Amino acid sequence: MTIEIKVPALGESVSEASIAKLYKNIGDFVKADELIIELETDKVTLEVNAPSNGTITDIKIKQGDNVKVGDVVAILKEGGASNNKSESKASNHSIENSSSQNFQFPLSPAPKKLVAENNIDISNINGSGKDGRITKGDVLQTISNLSNNTNSQNNSLSTKPVERIKMSKLRQKIAERLKESQNTAAILTTFNEVDMTSVMAIRSEYKDIFEKKHGVKLGFMSFFVKASIQALKEIPAVNAEIEGSDIIYKNYYDIGIAVGSPQGLVVPVLRNADRLNLSQIEKGITELGLKARDGKLTVADLSGATFTISNGGVYGSLMSTPIINPPQSGILGMHKIQERPMVIKGEIKVRPMMYLALSYDHRIIDGKEAVTFLVRIKELLEDPRRLVLDI
Repeated sequence: MTIEIKVPALGESVSEASIAKLYKNIGDFVKADELIIELETDKVTLEVNAPSNGTITDIKIKQGDNVKVGDVVAILKEGGASNNKSESKASNHSIENSSSQNFQFPLSPAPKKLVAENNIDISNINGSGKDGRITKGDVLQTISNLSNNTNSQNNSLSTKPVERIKMSKLRQKIAERLKESQNTAAILTTFNEVDMTSVMAIRSEYKDIFEKKHGVKLGFMSFFVKASIQALKEIPAVNAEIEGSDIIYKNYYDIGIAVGSPQGLVVPVLRNADRLNLSQIEKGITELGLKARDGKLTVADLSGATFTISNGGVYGSLMSTPIINPPQSGILGMHKIQERPMVIKGEIKVRPMMYLALSYDHRIIDGKEAVTFLVRIKELLEDPRRLVLDI
Protein backbone atom coordinates (compact mmCIF):
# COMPACT_ATOMS: atom_id res chain seq x y z
CA MET A 1 0.00 0.00 0.00
CA THR A 2 1.22 3.48 -0.88
CA ILE A 3 0.79 6.29 1.69
CA GLU A 4 1.02 10.02 1.10
CA ILE A 5 2.91 11.75 3.91
CA LYS A 6 1.45 15.21 4.37
CA VAL A 7 2.22 18.39 6.31
CA PRO A 8 0.31 18.08 9.62
CA ALA A 9 -1.68 20.78 11.39
CA LEU A 10 0.78 23.46 12.49
CA GLY A 11 -1.22 25.10 15.26
CA GLU A 12 -3.73 27.88 15.60
CA SER A 13 -3.35 30.66 13.01
CA VAL A 14 -0.29 28.95 11.45
CA SER A 15 -0.75 27.71 7.89
CA GLU A 16 2.76 27.66 6.44
CA ALA A 17 6.09 26.11 7.35
CA SER A 18 9.51 25.65 5.77
CA ILE A 19 11.48 22.44 5.34
CA ALA A 20 14.20 22.77 7.98
CA LYS A 21 15.89 19.41 7.41
CA LEU A 22 15.47 16.17 5.46
CA TYR A 23 16.48 13.05 7.37
CA LYS A 24 15.70 10.46 4.69
CA ASN A 25 16.33 9.94 0.97
CA ILE A 26 14.40 8.17 -1.74
CA GLY A 27 14.87 4.44 -1.30
CA ASP A 28 15.48 4.56 2.44
CA PHE A 29 13.63 2.05 4.60
CA VAL A 30 11.97 3.61 7.65
CA LYS A 31 10.27 2.24 10.71
CA ALA A 32 6.96 3.47 12.10
CA ASP A 33 7.35 6.84 13.92
CA GLU A 34 10.89 7.33 12.57
CA LEU A 35 11.75 10.96 11.82
CA ILE A 36 11.59 11.83 8.13
CA ILE A 37 11.33 15.61 7.88
CA GLU A 38 11.72 18.52 10.28
CA LEU A 39 9.45 21.51 9.72
CA GLU A 40 9.95 25.01 11.06
CA THR A 41 7.16 27.55 11.52
CA ASP A 42 7.40 31.09 12.79
CA LYS A 43 6.79 29.73 16.29
CA VAL A 44 7.98 26.15 16.70
CA THR A 45 9.84 23.24 15.12
CA LEU A 46 7.73 20.19 14.25
CA GLU A 47 8.61 16.64 13.23
CA VAL A 48 7.03 14.60 10.45
CA ASN A 49 7.36 10.91 11.22
CA ALA A 50 6.72 7.74 9.24
CA PRO A 51 3.15 6.45 9.77
CA SER A 52 4.30 2.82 9.38
CA ASN A 53 7.20 0.63 8.25
CA GLY A 54 8.05 1.06 4.61
CA THR A 55 10.29 2.49 1.92
CA ILE A 56 10.42 6.14 0.82
CA THR A 57 9.62 6.03 -2.91
CA ASP A 58 9.39 9.77 -3.55
CA ILE A 59 10.29 13.05 -1.84
CA LYS A 60 8.45 16.02 -3.28
CA ILE A 61 10.27 18.82 -1.49
CA LYS A 62 13.79 19.96 -0.72
CA GLN A 63 15.36 21.75 2.21
CA GLY A 64 14.25 25.38 2.42
CA ASP A 65 10.98 24.90 0.54
CA ASN A 66 7.82 26.49 1.92
CA VAL A 67 4.87 24.15 2.43
CA LYS A 68 1.29 24.44 3.64
CA VAL A 69 -0.90 22.25 5.81
CA GLY A 70 -1.99 19.20 3.81
CA ASP A 71 0.79 19.40 1.20
CA VAL A 72 2.22 16.01 0.24
CA VAL A 73 5.92 15.96 1.11
CA ALA A 74 6.80 12.29 0.58
CA ILE A 75 5.43 8.95 -0.59
CA LEU A 76 5.84 5.80 1.50
CA LYS A 77 5.39 2.24 0.23
CA GLU A 78 4.45 0.04 3.14
CA GLY A 79 6.41 -3.17 3.62
CA GLY A 80 9.15 -4.89 5.54
CA ALA A 81 12.84 -4.13 5.28
CA SER A 82 13.77 -7.54 3.85
CA ASN A 83 12.16 -6.91 0.47
CA ASN A 84 13.46 -3.38 0.16
CA LYS A 85 17.14 -3.57 1.02
CA SER A 86 18.28 -4.27 -2.50
CA GLU A 87 15.82 -1.71 -3.89
CA SER A 88 17.12 0.85 -1.41
CA LYS A 89 20.72 0.25 -2.42
CA ALA A 90 19.86 0.40 -6.10
CA SER A 91 17.85 3.58 -5.61
CA ASN A 92 20.62 5.23 -3.59
CA HIS A 93 23.12 4.22 -6.28
CA SER A 94 20.88 5.77 -8.90
CA ILE A 95 20.62 8.97 -6.87
CA GLU A 96 24.38 9.20 -6.48
CA ASN A 97 24.87 8.72 -10.20
CA SER A 98 22.19 11.22 -11.11
CA SER A 99 23.67 13.91 -8.88
CA SER A 100 26.91 13.83 -10.81
CA GLN A 101 25.67 12.63 -14.22
CA ASN A 102 22.23 14.14 -14.71
CA PHE A 103 22.60 13.73 -18.44
CA GLN A 104 21.71 10.03 -18.19
CA PHE A 105 18.07 11.14 -17.89
CA PRO A 106 16.47 12.93 -20.88
CA LEU A 107 15.35 16.48 -20.09
CA SER A 108 11.67 17.27 -20.29
CA PRO A 109 10.68 20.02 -22.80
CA ALA A 110 10.58 22.97 -20.35
CA PRO A 111 14.05 22.59 -18.78
CA LYS A 112 15.49 21.48 -22.15
CA LYS A 113 14.40 24.74 -23.76
CA LEU A 114 15.88 26.85 -20.92
CA VAL A 115 19.16 24.93 -21.06
CA ALA A 116 19.43 25.52 -24.82
CA GLU A 117 18.51 29.21 -24.67
CA ASN A 118 20.98 29.98 -21.87
CA ASN A 119 23.79 27.61 -22.89
CA ILE A 120 23.77 25.87 -19.51
CA ASP A 121 26.11 22.98 -18.66
CA ILE A 122 23.75 20.49 -17.01
CA SER A 123 26.60 18.46 -15.52
CA ASN A 124 26.88 21.16 -12.84
CA ILE A 125 23.20 20.97 -11.90
CA ASN A 126 22.03 18.76 -9.03
CA GLY A 127 18.54 17.68 -10.01
CA SER A 128 15.82 17.90 -7.34
CA GLY A 129 13.26 15.86 -9.26
CA LYS A 130 12.51 12.18 -8.92
CA ASP A 131 15.65 10.04 -9.13
CA GLY A 132 17.69 13.24 -9.39
CA ARG A 133 16.11 14.44 -12.62
CA ILE A 134 16.59 18.09 -13.52
CA THR A 135 13.45 20.20 -13.24
CA LYS A 136 12.58 23.57 -14.71
CA GLY A 137 13.06 25.09 -11.24
CA ASP A 138 16.59 23.66 -11.03
CA VAL A 139 17.53 25.33 -14.33
CA LEU A 140 15.95 28.65 -13.33
CA GLN A 141 17.88 28.58 -10.04
CA THR A 142 21.11 27.89 -11.92
CA ILE A 143 20.43 30.81 -14.27
CA SER A 144 19.74 33.05 -11.28
CA ASN A 145 22.97 31.96 -9.56
CA LEU A 146 25.01 32.61 -12.71
CA SER A 147 23.43 36.05 -13.03
CA ASN A 148 24.21 36.89 -9.40
CA ASN A 149 27.80 35.74 -9.84
CA THR A 150 28.18 37.91 -12.94
CA ASN A 151 26.80 40.95 -11.15
CA SER A 152 29.03 40.37 -8.14
CA GLN A 153 32.13 40.41 -10.34
CA ASN A 154 31.36 44.04 -11.11
CA ASN A 155 30.98 44.86 -7.44
CA SER A 156 33.94 46.16 -5.47
CA LEU A 157 32.99 43.80 -2.63
CA SER A 158 33.04 40.72 -4.86
CA THR A 159 36.39 39.58 -3.48
CA LYS A 160 35.20 39.83 0.14
CA PRO A 161 34.32 36.54 1.87
CA VAL A 162 30.58 36.41 2.58
CA GLU A 163 28.03 33.75 3.42
CA ARG A 164 24.37 34.09 2.51
CA ILE A 165 21.91 32.07 4.61
CA LYS A 166 18.14 32.26 4.36
CA MET A 167 16.49 33.48 7.56
CA SER A 168 14.58 30.81 9.42
CA LYS A 169 10.83 31.17 9.85
CA LEU A 170 11.36 31.81 13.55
CA ARG A 171 13.96 34.52 12.91
CA GLN A 172 11.69 36.15 10.30
CA LYS A 173 8.82 36.18 12.80
CA ILE A 174 11.02 37.65 15.53
CA ALA A 175 12.08 40.45 13.18
CA GLU A 176 8.49 41.05 12.13
CA ARG A 177 7.10 41.19 15.67
CA LEU A 178 9.87 43.43 17.01
CA LYS A 179 9.37 45.88 14.17
CA GLU A 180 5.61 45.70 14.66
CA SER A 181 6.11 46.56 18.32
CA GLN A 182 8.22 49.61 17.50
CA ASN A 183 5.82 50.77 14.79
CA THR A 184 2.66 50.33 16.89
CA ALA A 185 3.41 50.99 20.55
CA ALA A 186 4.66 54.24 22.07
CA ILE A 187 7.60 52.58 23.79
CA LEU A 188 9.45 54.26 26.63
CA THR A 189 11.93 52.73 29.07
CA THR A 190 12.44 53.68 32.70
CA PHE A 191 15.32 52.46 34.87
CA ASN A 192 16.05 51.76 38.48
CA GLU A 193 18.56 49.70 40.42
CA VAL A 194 18.15 47.05 43.07
CA ASP A 195 20.50 46.00 45.86
CA MET A 196 20.62 42.20 45.58
CA THR A 197 22.25 41.67 48.99
CA SER A 198 19.20 40.18 50.73
CA VAL A 199 18.14 37.91 47.86
CA MET A 200 21.70 36.64 47.43
CA ALA A 201 21.98 35.99 51.19
CA ILE A 202 18.77 33.92 51.18
CA ARG A 203 19.88 32.02 48.10
CA SER A 204 23.31 31.30 49.57
CA GLU A 205 21.90 30.12 52.89
CA TYR A 206 19.13 27.87 51.58
CA LYS A 207 20.17 26.80 48.08
CA ASP A 208 21.45 23.35 49.13
CA ILE A 209 18.41 22.58 51.29
CA PHE A 210 16.12 23.91 48.58
CA GLU A 211 17.66 21.76 45.86
CA LYS A 212 17.66 18.66 48.07
CA LYS A 213 13.98 19.06 48.91
CA HIS A 214 12.59 20.24 45.59
CA GLY A 215 15.04 18.73 43.09
CA VAL A 216 15.70 22.04 41.39
CA LYS A 217 18.19 24.87 41.94
CA LEU A 218 17.10 28.12 43.57
CA GLY A 219 17.76 30.91 41.09
CA PHE A 220 17.04 34.62 41.01
CA MET A 221 14.28 34.43 38.40
CA SER A 222 11.70 33.02 40.81
CA PHE A 223 12.14 36.05 43.09
CA PHE A 224 11.69 38.40 40.13
CA VAL A 225 8.58 36.54 38.95
CA LYS A 226 7.06 36.80 42.44
CA ALA A 227 7.96 40.48 42.78
CA SER A 228 6.66 41.29 39.29
CA ILE A 229 3.32 39.64 39.97
CA GLN A 230 2.89 41.61 43.18
CA ALA A 231 3.70 44.84 41.30
CA LEU A 232 1.34 43.87 38.44
CA LYS A 233 -1.51 43.45 40.92
CA GLU A 234 -0.88 46.95 42.26
CA ILE A 235 -0.33 48.56 38.82
CA PRO A 236 -2.83 46.62 36.62
CA ALA A 237 -2.19 48.74 33.51
CA VAL A 238 1.18 47.00 33.08
CA ASN A 239 -0.70 43.67 32.82
CA ALA A 240 -3.22 45.03 30.30
CA GLU A 241 -3.37 45.42 26.54
CA ILE A 242 -5.01 47.68 23.98
CA GLU A 243 -7.56 46.19 21.60
CA GLY A 244 -8.96 48.76 19.21
CA SER A 245 -10.34 51.55 21.36
CA ASP A 246 -10.61 49.33 24.45
CA ILE A 247 -8.21 48.52 27.28
CA ILE A 248 -8.34 44.90 28.43
CA TYR A 249 -7.26 44.45 32.04
CA LYS A 250 -6.20 40.87 32.70
CA ASN A 251 -6.89 39.43 36.12
CA TYR A 252 -4.55 36.48 35.61
CA TYR A 253 -0.78 36.32 35.41
CA ASP A 254 0.80 34.26 32.62
CA ILE A 255 4.42 35.36 32.63
CA GLY A 256 6.60 35.06 29.54
CA ILE A 257 10.22 34.11 30.26
CA ALA A 258 12.56 35.10 27.42
CA VAL A 259 15.15 32.38 26.76
CA GLY A 260 17.74 31.78 24.07
CA SER A 261 17.41 28.69 21.88
CA PRO A 262 19.38 27.32 18.92
CA GLN A 263 16.70 28.82 16.66
CA GLY A 264 16.72 32.25 18.30
CA LEU A 265 15.03 34.11 21.15
CA VAL A 266 11.76 32.52 22.27
CA VAL A 267 9.36 33.47 25.06
CA PRO A 268 7.63 30.42 26.57
CA VAL A 269 4.89 31.14 29.08
CA LEU A 270 4.67 30.22 32.75
CA ARG A 271 0.92 29.77 33.25
CA ASN A 272 -0.92 31.06 36.33
CA ALA A 273 2.38 32.07 37.87
CA ASP A 274 0.60 33.84 40.74
CA ARG A 275 -0.50 30.44 42.06
CA LEU A 276 3.02 28.99 42.10
CA ASN A 277 5.55 28.99 44.91
CA LEU A 278 9.28 29.52 44.37
CA SER A 279 10.05 25.85 43.74
CA GLN A 280 7.19 25.48 41.25
CA ILE A 281 8.35 28.59 39.39
CA GLU A 282 11.93 27.30 39.19
CA LYS A 283 10.72 23.88 37.97
CA GLY A 284 8.49 25.48 35.37
CA ILE A 285 11.28 27.71 34.06
CA THR A 286 13.69 24.76 33.92
CA GLU A 287 11.22 22.63 31.96
CA LEU A 288 10.51 25.42 29.47
CA GLY A 289 14.23 26.08 29.04
CA LEU A 290 14.91 22.40 28.24
CA LYS A 291 12.05 22.33 25.73
CA ALA A 292 13.44 25.45 24.07
CA ARG A 293 16.92 23.93 23.86
CA ASP A 294 15.60 20.70 22.36
CA GLY A 295 13.19 22.42 19.93
CA LYS A 296 10.18 20.86 21.67
CA LEU A 297 8.18 24.00 22.44
CA THR A 298 4.61 23.90 21.18
CA VAL A 299 2.46 26.76 19.93
CA ALA A 300 0.60 26.66 23.25
CA ASP A 301 3.88 27.09 25.15
CA LEU A 302 4.55 30.37 23.34
CA SER A 303 1.11 31.99 23.28
CA GLY A 304 -0.82 34.29 25.57
CA ALA A 305 1.67 35.84 28.01
CA THR A 306 0.40 38.92 29.86
CA PHE A 307 3.86 40.25 30.81
CA THR A 308 7.43 39.28 29.97
CA ILE A 309 10.70 39.10 31.91
CA SER A 310 14.02 39.04 30.05
CA ASN A 311 17.35 38.36 31.75
CA GLY A 312 20.15 39.82 29.66
CA GLY A 313 22.40 39.55 32.68
CA VAL A 314 23.14 35.89 31.94
CA TYR A 315 25.00 37.13 28.85
CA GLY A 316 26.77 39.93 30.72
CA SER A 317 24.49 42.83 29.78
CA LEU A 318 24.80 45.71 32.23
CA MET A 319 21.92 47.79 30.84
CA SER A 320 19.48 47.54 27.93
CA THR A 321 16.10 48.74 26.67
CA PRO A 322 14.03 45.59 26.01
CA ILE A 323 11.34 45.68 23.32
CA ILE A 324 7.73 44.93 24.22
CA ASN A 325 6.31 41.64 22.99
CA PRO A 326 2.94 42.69 21.47
CA PRO A 327 0.11 42.81 22.40
CA GLN A 328 1.62 43.09 25.90
CA SER A 329 2.20 46.52 27.37
CA GLY A 330 5.33 45.94 29.41
CA ILE A 331 8.55 43.95 29.68
CA LEU A 332 11.01 43.83 32.59
CA GLY A 333 14.71 43.65 31.79
CA MET A 334 17.08 42.09 34.33
CA HIS A 335 20.82 42.66 34.03
CA LYS A 336 24.21 41.63 35.34
CA ILE A 337 24.81 41.81 39.08
CA GLN A 338 27.86 43.97 39.63
CA GLU A 339 29.51 45.15 42.81
CA ARG A 340 29.48 48.95 43.10
CA PRO A 341 30.23 51.47 45.88
CA MET A 342 26.97 52.72 47.38
CA VAL A 343 26.34 55.34 50.06
CA ILE A 344 24.32 53.68 52.86
CA LYS A 345 23.46 55.73 55.93
CA GLY A 346 26.35 58.08 55.23
CA GLU A 347 28.89 55.31 54.66
CA ILE A 348 30.33 53.95 51.44
CA LYS A 349 29.76 50.22 51.14
CA VAL A 350 30.30 47.74 48.32
CA ARG A 351 26.98 46.23 47.25
CA PRO A 352 25.89 43.74 44.54
CA MET A 353 23.72 45.96 42.35
CA MET A 354 21.54 45.23 39.34
CA TYR A 355 20.03 47.72 36.93
CA LEU A 356 16.37 47.10 36.13
CA ALA A 357 14.62 48.34 33.00
CA LEU A 358 10.91 48.53 32.32
CA SER A 359 9.93 49.17 28.71
CA TYR A 360 6.27 50.10 28.54
CA ASP A 361 3.59 51.28 26.12
CA HIS A 362 3.00 54.91 26.97
CA ARG A 363 -0.42 54.77 25.29
CA ILE A 364 -1.74 52.81 28.25
CA ILE A 365 0.84 53.24 31.03
CA ASP A 366 1.71 56.66 32.44
CA GLY A 367 5.22 57.54 33.54
CA LYS A 368 4.17 57.65 37.19
CA GLU A 369 2.77 54.12 36.96
CA ALA A 370 5.93 52.81 35.27
CA VAL A 371 8.21 54.33 37.88
CA THR A 372 5.99 53.12 40.73
CA PHE A 373 6.04 49.62 39.25
CA LEU A 374 9.84 49.46 39.23
CA VAL A 375 10.13 50.99 42.69
CA ARG A 376 7.74 48.34 44.02
CA ILE A 377 9.88 45.55 42.56
CA LYS A 378 12.97 47.17 44.07
CA GLU A 379 11.32 47.30 47.52
CA LEU A 380 10.22 43.67 47.36
CA LEU A 381 13.63 42.38 46.31
CA GLU A 382 15.61 44.47 48.77
CA ASP A 383 13.40 43.14 51.58
CA PRO A 384 12.18 39.68 50.42
CA ARG A 385 10.20 39.27 53.64
CA ARG A 386 7.60 41.47 51.94
CA LEU A 387 7.06 38.70 49.37
CA VAL A 388 6.30 36.19 52.10
CA LEU A 389 4.05 38.57 54.09
CA ASP A 390 2.43 40.04 50.92
CA ILE A 391 3.07 43.62 52.04
